[in-house]
Amino acid sequence: MKATKTTLKNGIRLVTIPIADAPTATVLVLVETGSKYEDKRINGLSHFLEHMCFKGTTNRPSALDITKELDGLGAQYNAFTGQEYTGYYAKGEASRLAKLLDIVSDIYLNSTLPADEIEKEKGVIVQEINMYEDMPHRHVHDVFMNLLYGDQPAGWNIAGTPEIVRSLTREDFMAYRGKQYVPEATIVVVAGAIDPRTVKADVQKLFAGVSAGKKGGKKKVLDKQSAPAARIEKRETDQTHLVLGVRAKPVTHPDHFVLEVLAGILGGGMSSRLFQRIRTELGAAYYVRAWNDASTDHGIFGVSVGAGNEQTKDVVRATLEEMARLTREPVSREELEKVKMYLTGHLYLELESSDSLANFYGMQEVLTKEMLSAKDTATRIRAVTPEDIRRVAKSIFKDTTLNLALIGPFEKESEFLSLLTFPK
Repeated sequence: MKATKTTLKNGIRLVTIPIADAPTATVLVLVETGSKYEDKRINGLSHFLEHMCFKGTTNRPSALDITKELDGLGAQYNAFTGQEYTGYYAKGEASRLAKLLDIVSDIYLNSTLPADEIEKEKGVIVQEINMYEDMPHRHVHDVFMNLLYGDQPAGWNIAGTPEIVRSLTREDFMAYRGKQYVPEATIVVVAGAIDPRTVKADVQKLFAGVSAGKKGGKKKVLDKQSAPAARIEKRETDQTHLVLGVRAKPVTHPDHFVLEVLAGILGGGMSSRLFQRIRTELGAAYYVRAWNDASTDHGIFGVSVGAGNEQTKDVVRATLEEMARLTREPVSREELEKVKMYLTGHLYLELESSDSLANFYGMQEVLTKEMLSAKDTATRIRAVTPEDIRRVAKSIFKDTTLNLALIGPFEKESEFLSLLTFPK
């Protein structure tokens, strides 16, 4: 199983990952655009366009024509939008690959974007926004991003706001797609029981008529902070959902894998430090997670917790104590080895299917332009030392870059701001 990248004459990048004897194949088309490529007037358009690409093409005039054909193939299919990428995929029986490739390429290249469908889909998008706002464990991450980045693309909701969504026109869609969905920004990933030569010939044929154009850019993220910050969204909930985090490093930074291991130490599995401290010892939460979220030009290291309301402040204090401990005390070789085994083991478990492999290699091409194999990734994880952990912890765990967002029955941000300092 080896990933191979080929740049076609028209600039489209093709990534093939043959998997011997795999029962399935996945087609994933990625485009290097997302909400960071929007201005405020069209915030949410990247995500809305993703929806609209399933509403009919020149070859399959209606949404039903598309879904009926995919369902008839027994396929799994969907699309997704992030700040820096949008993806369309279908996964099915390997013998049906040619048809899957034809459908996904048609969705990507030939969507007609009917004006009447845009108007109807506005209601769907608004309800999607409302749905996620009603899920505090998810919405708190939107609150956190806005706290960090404010009124710039990195701080906006990927789906936009109901007001902006309702204002968008077909002309907005056409202009944005023409500017962003260009060959140089397009990556076609095909994984599974495939013949790379046949796939290349099919992709060249299907994408032959793609119009060339210079891709639209994005503004650099303003990533500055000089004092701790807190944001509360008051709700009468039975549980407080919080994110406590700091500014970290972009995905291409040399310490990226150190940060991944650092997250594993704090929140990787039921034996991790924060799980043991907050859930097992304090009995204060059901879920506790630590994560490193790295983009091309900024990064965040955070902890997410769903805590009992009366124990929220204890959870904040305990999290800060565990973070600070990593700046003072070296991690034991035994604990570090356990975390590395956890991370590499989960890496391999997550790459057992054609769709997970397509996503693994495709997202690397979008974000880093360096496609590491699972083995290469595991090697970099294993290379992290206790000295690396302490050095990076000291570099990111600083009072001046601390941020806390929470949703719960609280009003005064000052009560929590006073907690935002790392124990010495």
